[in-house]
Amino acid sequence: MATETLTLGKALNTGLRKALENDPKVVIMGEDVGKLGGVFRITDGLQKDFGDQRVIDTPLAESGIIGTAVGLAIRGFRPVCEIQFDGFVYPAYDQIVSQVAKMHYRSQGKVRIPMVIRIPYGGGIGAVEHHSESPEAYFAHTAGLKVVTCANPQDGYTMIQQAIASDDPIVFLEPKRRYWEKGPVELDGPLVDAYPLHSSRIARPGTDATVLAYGPMVRTALDAATAAAEDGRELEVIDLRSLSPLDLTAAYESVRRTGRCVVVHEAPGNLGLGSEIAARITEECFYSLESPVLRVTGFDTPYPAARVEEEYLPDLDRVLDAVDRTFGW
Repeated sequence: MATETLTLGKALNTGLRKALENDPKVVIMGEDVGKLGGVFRITDGLQKDFGDQRVIDTPLAESGIIGTAVGLAIRGFRPVCEIQFDGFVYPAYDQIVSQVAKMHYRSQGKVRIPMVIRIPYGGGIGAVEHHSESPEAYFAHTAGLKVVTCANPQDGYTMIQQAIASDDPIVFLEPKRRYWEKGPVELDGPLVDAYPLHSSRIARPGTDATVLAYGPMVRTALDAATAAAEDGRELEVIDLRSLSPLDLTAAYESVRRTGRCVVVHEAPGNLGLGSEIAARITEECFYSLESPVLRVTGFDTPYPAARVEEEYLPDLDRVLDAVDRTFGW
């Protein structure tokens, strides 16, 4: 198999290119996705090679982008919408919740909406207001939507293709602070041999405590595990990958072995994904737990100004502190 070292951004670009090549019904649409190649250059070169009828520059109107994509999906296309930044998705939230998530159900299965909504999300890039949010809980809470997030180039390459091939509407969250991180990518392996789209994976095996993370926080969790190993603690890091539906099978097995669990995400803690995960871990693994399930999250405030965002974002020290606390019970 051909393996290349790519950034996450380039891996996503390559996966989108593959999807456009494989299915003439795939179209990409969004603000500046064509000639500019997207603000993060994820669609760079695609309009040049596939034309402006398949890679479409839209007006600055998120509700219009999603509404148009709904019509295209009903007519048999597979639209891939780019929301330029996480904080720009809210004008389209009504469309996503009221139409995208519900049309298959209320048509008794007669209407499918095979569309992907790509959203760069999270902080860590020094951006201004409305450019560094973590809206995953809104979408994971919405019945009828599926929500996934990649954390490394290999997953970016395979998961975007799997999402486009799915007949379900999928919110595809991309950790923007990780766009420039590199990793090996197998380019010619069949997608069926990859992890299923809605499955978690063990990112690092360990025996002493379980750390659950997704998206941008997987790297933070792995860095914490490396630091913990220097003190003789082996942390098992699990990349959840799919936020709705959640696949916690590996997490349950891990916690039953380690007896300790820490959940990490950037979004605020109140009613965040960590709350649901902690509840499920407690229900399924109660008699195996040596301590409560702890959460390391963003704070319950609007995302702060860029100059203080590092005080807001969960980091290695906060993760290690939570791990230490699990050993204090």
